[in-house]
Amino acid sequence: MVHELRVFHCVPGRLAALLKRFETHTLRLFEKHGIKQLGFWTVAIGTSSNDLFLILQWESLAERERKFGAFLKDPEWLEVRRKSEEDGPVEASITNTILVPTAFSMVR
Repeated sequence: MVHELRVFHCVPGRLAALLKRFETHTLRLFEKHGIKQLGFWTVAIGTSSNDLFLILQWESLAERERKFGAFLKDPEWLEVRRKSEEDGPVEASITNTILVPTAFSMVR
């Protein structure tokens, strides 16, 4: 099992637009492509209230490459992304990390 932590560092004032995009479009497209999400988090206490954290779960890196690659090329996703950025960019940057569980982790 492979877990991927994605952190979306939003342009100030654009977190709401990113949350709306996930809730109304992206989650459905994830389902279409067989992408499994474990959860989403925003920051209540911490260094940036403009960040969104997402953890995805994959059977393997090969599955990730295949499914996420297809998602990124999906014409519907490209249109959703374009429309969500009509008022300007949503993300300033995205940090992507593949996590490896420790021997004592409850999640593997």
